Parts: sequence; C-alpha cells; structure tokens
Amino acid sequence: MGKIREFFSGVVSEMRKVSWPKRKELTKYTVVVLSTVVFMALYFVVIDLGISELFRWFLSI
Repeated sequence: MGKIREFFSGVVSEMRKVSWPKRKELTKYTVVVLSTVVFMALYFVVIDLGISELFRWFLSI
C-alpha cells in the first residue's frame, strides 16, 4: 500500500511542475488541429474520388 501512495505522491508532484497552456494558446492550438484535420479529410476524399473514377473509367474500357 505504501508504494501506491508513493506513486500517487510522485504523480501529484510532477503535475505541479507541468506548464499548462493559457486559454489563448489552447484556442490557437485547437484551431490549428481542427483545420489540419478538416484539410486532410478533404484531401483524402478528393484523392479517393479520383482513384474511384479512374478505376471506373479503366473498367469501362
């Protein structure tokens, strides 16, 4: 039981050392991540549609 208490004491100690982002930074990072995800999703949709059309064209020959 003492090792568990020591472990959680160490966790609390380390969490106090963490430098948490400010609200403005967090908002900026969230916008960057969401815009990157949307961009990549649209990119892969376009690539997938292009490959699908290429296969349809190739099979119709």
